[in-house]
Amino acid sequence: MTLVRMQPRSTEATAVGSTVADAMDTAGPQVCDDMTVEVALSVMASARTGHLLVRDDSGLGTGLVTQSQLTAARGGSAHSDRGQPRDIPGGRGPFTSPVTTMAEAGHRMRYSHVDALPVAEEHGNAPGVFALAR
Repeated sequence: MTLVRMQPRSTEATAVGSTVADAMDTAGPQVCDDMTVEVALSVMASARTGHLLVRDDSGLGTGLVTQSQLTAARGGSAHSDRGQPRDIPGGRGPFTSPVTTMAEAGHRMRYSHVDALPVAEEHGNAPGVFALAR
């Protein structure tokens, strides 16, 4: 896995010690945690992305779900038309801070076996997602 910048930045942003805020994908696709899995999959397909930021009813980031997690939830034996992203196991974290270095976030992602981390500020706002490229 290699780190990837989701938006072009100046050469200063790629210097050693640059932070997650320098490379995160801001304002990506999002869903409310009370939407159905089917709606989340539809949003994901429309956005042509592999993950969605999940927010609660007050707008705070609560996690990140992937296409494979949503697909598994839809196909599971416990699936109903009322399945929601908040009910998906493993969709609650880990999170990272915008001031975390890219190296630290990359290490956390490899250790946690995830391809993307939601970025959360100190008050729970989730301004974006930091992702690894394969």
